[in-house]
Amino acid sequence: MIEKRNFYINGQWVAPSPPNDHQVIDPSTEEPCAVISLGGQADTDAAVAAATAALPGWMATPVEERIALVEKLIEVYKTRGEDLAQAMTAEMGAPIDMARTQQVGAGIGHLKNFVRAAKAFQFDRPLGDHAPNDRIIFEAVGVAALITPWNWPMNQVTLKVGAAAIAGCTMVLKPSEESPLNAMVFAEMIDEAGFPAGVFNLVNGDGLGVGNQLTGHPDVDMVSFTGSTRAGIAISKNAADTLKKVHLELGGKGANVIFADADDKAVKRGVMHMMNNTGQSCNAPSRMLVQAEIYDQAVEIAAETANKLTVGNAHEEGRHIGPVVNKTQWDKIQGLIEKGIAEGARVVAGGPGLPEQFNKGFYVRPTVFADVTPDMTIAREEIFGPVLSIMKFDSEEDAVALANDTEYGLTNYVQTQDGARANRMARVLRSGMVEMNGQPRSAGSPFGGMKKSGNGREGGIFGIEDFLEVKAVSGWTPE
Repeated sequence: MIEKRNFYINGQWVAPSPPNDHQVIDPSTEEPCAVISLGGQADTDAAVAAATAALPGWMATPVEERIALVEKLIEVYKTRGEDLAQAMTAEMGAPIDMARTQQVGAGIGHLKNFVRAAKAFQFDRPLGDHAPNDRIIFEAVGVAALITPWNWPMNQVTLKVGAAAIAGCTMVLKPSEESPLNAMVFAEMIDEAGFPAGVFNLVNGDGLGVGNQLTGHPDVDMVSFTGSTRAGIAISKNAADTLKKVHLELGGKGANVIFADADDKAVKRGVMHMMNNTGQSCNAPSRMLVQAEIYDQAVEIAAETANKLTVGNAHEEGRHIGPVVNKTQWDKIQGLIEKGIAEGARVVAGGPGLPEQFNKGFYVRPTVFADVTPDMTIAREEIFGPVLSIMKFDSEEDAVALANDTEYGLTNYVQTQDGARANRMARVLRSGMVEMNGQPRSAGSPFGGMKKSGNGREGGIFGIEDFLEVKAVSGWTPE
């Protein structure tokens, strides 16, 4: 078992005061894999004070030097990939091969994209040819509280830290108490890269403790949060008294619209995407909407695909899905599977209970429901597990209405060989992202949603801009 109780504040590892031990549970075994401490008000205040003190110097550091430090961080990151992968496998159950490639790879990819975007961005520019004495200056928002989730830990840490650092913000990171180990490895990487003391600080804690303390703190200028919609609403209310900027990346209930002319691999691709990371992704295509002409065939393919998936211990190498993160999540998923059955959906793969080879661990059977209707609970609630709901539609108009019939608006997917129809769908689907025909978003494309999926955008220049204020200056003297 790993015992790491310290926090990283003002460039040093410091002991929490007083200690408040918290066990991190390995979801593959249900056994503790680490003991950390959760912070209290004194720890939060110390971290915010360090970030506040470091802010003037960091803002005044030329952006080229800030970029160079992120480039140094990338080099350090390359040497710690295995440590990060092992941490994420143990604490949140990402299968080790997937952790090494997708979970670790996402982080380094985001950092590289930030560097590329920042080098092409004008942080200080003229308003335009019509106004030679007006200047637009982009400067840091200030002290940023970064609150990250357990499902894609290093993806979210790097999306926030990389953008904030280049923008000139100082920061306090509170990772999920479910997956804190990778964040502590990351703090070691920040230290090795040579970031000035106080620019980056880490305090472990839960939402009711350190989370609330940060989001309501008078010396915090911005909150960047990724997590549940319920928590995002609570954070917005807590932050309102201090009028700080709040950036939210929240839940999703993505529709994957499969038209009759979709390519032969569209259904299988949709199932595999849904089950990736054991369904624990906010942008998962959890509602598969299939045109009536190919509905029965699609259900058959989806069931066959899900039934071929294997579930295994996250520490074992190979292509399989691992457990979900904890008992609370497992219980929630099981309850929603039972609810789907009770409300009349047809189980064509998986179902309730542990996979037959397990009597321990938070494993879920890859489950596919057919004949789902829009009023069913499984069609409306974010399940956050390996559970797919298949629905039928007749026309393009029906598909749009079904896809948009949700309080979420993160990612939607379209599968059709008709380019004009694909473009029409992209324009009318109410979501921050639309991916078509298996084509992933390119490097630097903004990640974020509409409606109850949050606000703000992460990644590339869009992510950096979220940590910047826009200052308009008149009467500028040319230098």
